[in-house]
Amino acid sequence: MNLLAFVCVLAAVQGDEQVPLVAWASDGFVLSPVNAPSAGHTVSVDELESYLNRAMSTTPHNLLLFLQDKLSVDDFTMYGGVFGNKQDSVFHNLGAALRSSSSLWLPSVSSSGTASVSTLLQNQIDTAPLYMNPETLAQLRLNASVTTLLVFHLPNSGGLDISAKEVLSGNDEVIGQVLSIMKAQSVPYTAVFTALRPSRVIEASPAVHSVGSRSLLQSRRGEPPAPYAPVEFKEKGSTCILLWAEKMVVSQFQSGKWERHDLTSQTFGEGVMPDLTGSSCNETHSRLVLNYVDVLNFRSFKFIFVMNQRHYKVSARRWFTMDVVQLEYDGKKASFNASRHIYAPAEYSYRCESVSSSRYPQFSPHSSKDNANEWHISFDDFQIQGFNVAGKDFSYANDCAGFFTPGIWMGLVTSLLMVLVLAYGLQMIMQLHTMDRFDDPKGPAISVPQTE
Repeated sequence: MNLLAFVCVLAAVQGDEQVPLVAWASDGFVLSPVNAPSAGHTVSVDELESYLNRAMSTTPHNLLLFLQDKLSVDDFTMYGGVFGNKQDSVFHNLGAALRSSSSLWLPSVSSSGTASVSTLLQNQIDTAPLYMNPETLAQLRLNASVTTLLVFHLPNSGGLDISAKEVLSGNDEVIGQVLSIMKAQSVPYTAVFTALRPSRVIEASPAVHSVGSRSLLQSRRGEPPAPYAPVEFKEKGSTCILLWAEKMVVSQFQSGKWERHDLTSQTFGEGVMPDLTGSSCNETHSRLVLNYVDVLNFRSFKFIFVMNQRHYKVSARRWFTMDVVQLEYDGKKASFNASRHIYAPAEYSYRCESVSSSRYPQFSPHSSKDNANEWHISFDDFQIQGFNVAGKDFSYANDCAGFFTPGIWMGLVTSLLMVLVLAYGLQMIMQLHTMDRFDDPKGPAISVPQTE
């Protein structure tokens, strides 16, 4: 492979963040030379667009974008690098590509620039992006003469621990799979690997310090305190299900009124370890079971989420759905169907500001005879992921927020009323006609008899 790489290195610049960015071309194509900026210079969005336009002017217009949520230049140096021949490097596939190419190092690229990479690439080829994964790509037959922009979302890189190394190694395997598929189909390409923000931020020291004062182990400026951790279920040592909610409430209709119980403190929070006995997960099926005691006077109470992953031919990708939400209490069951509302791409998580079985219900009883009619369940700021979990962080969220917000609806209705008023006025004007007959001025005058 003849490759030219862009590696945009992080700089500790106060008020801005930088992340690495790497670009290369497939075998037989060479990126146009680009002069490196001066040391310490941060590449802005406009400058990045200029660099990409010049470098990719002679490369294929089949573009691959590997977009990670968090990445720092320290991740390259800490886990083996990409240009060396270290056997323990987690960037094996990426390094194999870059070591065989000439390279140009850029000092830094602002996070706003890397966040706009998808738009910049889309503007170059004037083609909408296709969000893919290696499994979906393997089922497609690409045409070298057809311009495409394929976007691959990679999981987050964690902190300074072994899980971060495993995540980065897994991301490198994804890159290797995609490059192998492109090579097998003989489709030339130009690839970009970058992230939205750095995984580590080095805070610049303040210019003025108060005399005799010091601050140790403080949080990053302007960053809110971290919320409590999500419920995490592990299978064979690796996390496969994550659940989080700001508030979790169940209500049952008893003795002519609704009895309410808040499960939040029993499920989430520092030091809280919910009983997940009965939970399970595999590649196509996930089942999360939350076991409680003494809920609404029931000795045994279970909250069960059942999720399944399937391949849909229409979208040519895999999606997961929450098929059943079930309550089990003292030998009885109440089942809700959620598959029509709670779903997301298999590599994503699902998030919604409010999920409930009452107002605008996402959970509906399976039948009119089901015990679910006696129950109400609700979540605030609900998020769940049952497949493709990397580390302890949720993947990109498929949000339930609709496209047409109340403000948009108000604007549309107001515009429609104005159009109707204008159309009615035009119609009235078009119906006006001039007189076709007039009085003859030479004829006798009209006499009006007068009576006294």
